[in-house]
Amino acid sequence: MILFYRLAPFACLPSDMALNEDTHTHTVNYLHYVVSATSQCNESCPPAGWILIDRCGKHFGTILNYLRDGAVPLPEIRREVEELLAEAKYYLVQGLADECHAALENKDMYEPFCKVPLVTSSKEEQRLISTSKPTVKLLYNRSNNKYSYTSNSDDNMLKNIELFDKLSLRFNGRVLFIKDVIGDEICCWSFYGQGRKIAEVCCTSIVYATEKKQTKVEFPEARIYEETLNILLYESQDGRGPDNALLEATGGAAGRSHHLDEDEERERIERVRRIHIKRPDDRTHHHQ
Repeated sequence: MILFYRLAPFACLPSDMALNEDTHTHTVNYLHYVVSATSQCNESCPPAGWILIDRCGKHFGTILNYLRDGAVPLPEIRREVEELLAEAKYYLVQGLADECHAALENKDMYEPFCKVPLVTSSKEEQRLISTSKPTVKLLYNRSNNKYSYTSNSDDNMLKNIELFDKLSLRFNGRVLFIKDVIGDEICCWSFYGQGRKIAEVCCTSIVYATEKKQTKVEFPEARIYEETLNILLYESQDGRGPDNALLEATGGAAGRSHHLDEDEERERIERVRRIHIKRPDDRTHHHQ
């Protein structure tokens, strides 16, 4: 987009961006230099007093408002603040540039969005899990159920989803939360550190009632909180990676050698499986 800036008495802009001649002279900036140069050399001034500015006009209104008023509200989206900073530097509006710099340093204020990827393939899942951040995945896929649900299963399914949303907001930026709706389980939490599965909480089981099988969905809230806090041990510290000494003391997998033999790998997999949710009453039903 190409802007045309008129020397006097008004800028060639929509009515809501109209400004008087003093705006560009309020502070020393790019427009002030342009106007001063053209006023000293009449033959270089384009016909009818127009100046060509080869620049995108998306944030030009904000620039003019700042020159006129001395203050403007900054965008809430970080990318737009970065764009405005580039424009402020181009037009030599140092005050606005300083405000943009300060806003970008305050990441919490200008990154209000929590993004939760939705897994669409196993390849995409592996790419997400390989991130340096600890990862929590919630798999929920009701289409995998072959039987009817027990009376509280629907409520517990919703409670699992609501807790996932709550945790994703609470630990946004520190932990990567992903949703999986194509997996083979009905409701299952998985926890990853350094690209490896550290723990898994399976919330479903098959029970017998009135001589027929039913699917039971649990809501193991305490266990989910515990594993979420444990996964924070795998959080990178200032780009140095997790504290291996701490992981060793707490039994974390990263505290061990990365080159595991078959017995150690089998032990790690069994440890993950042992924390599946299995209630005593479920095992009793299975033996009936």
